[in-house]
Amino acid sequence: MPPEPVILAFDTSAAHCAAALLSGGRIVASRTEAMAVGQAERLFPMLGEMLAEQGLAWRDLDAIGVGTGPGNFTGVRIAVSAARGLALGLGVPAFGVSTFEVVASIDDGCGDTGVVSIPAPRGALYVCQVRHGRLDGKPVLYDPQHPNGDVVSGPCCIIGERVHEIASGHAAVFCEREVPAGADAIARAAIRRLAAGERPPRPAPLYVRPADAAPPSDLPPVILP
Repeated sequence: MPPEPVILAFDTSAAHCAAALLSGGRIVASRTEAMAVGQAERLFPMLGEMLAEQGLAWRDLDAIGVGTGPGNFTGVRIAVSAARGLALGLGVPAFGVSTFEVVASIDDGCGDTGVVSIPAPRGALYVCQVRHGRLDGKPVLYDPQHPNGDVVSGPCCIIGERVHEIASGHAAVFCEREVPAGADAIARAAIRRLAAGERPPRPAPLYVRPADAAPPSDLPPVILP
């Protein structure tokens, strides 16, 4: 009988550096360190420490799970770039898992289809439909103080944060849930998709809004042949 897969998952999409190690069908190590900056410097040392504590090496990994946001632009890129590099170097798949999918996975009361809301900057919300735990459509940015149209088309289950603010007047089942910190749910999502035989594309950041920083006005440098 083949050994149970070993999954390493991590996330830097918010003000933290989070990682989880799944082996034997259960989370054997989980760590979340709060930090507004420094995730790029801390991520790989943290991952190496977790592997060493469990007596594992990089070559023992069967798959990578990574949080793809939405979230902090730089933070999302840090984790996604690390996951791509590890997957390429180790020859294992890397599964990108959005924050919407993480929230949808923590509640079974919504059935197969629902709407997930998660916090966005400046008091707004990111909202997206999910089906069977996966994204079903394009996420949108919704400001409850200045609504620009309905993001819910009819009766449904809404799960996440501040759910009552996005479905006024609609028949809905409300499941108020905070976005869980840590990478445990990312690891569990990755193992489910690995067991299903999924061949994932390279993980990519999930951006809903443009970056706050303006693009440089200077012309790019000329690269000589």
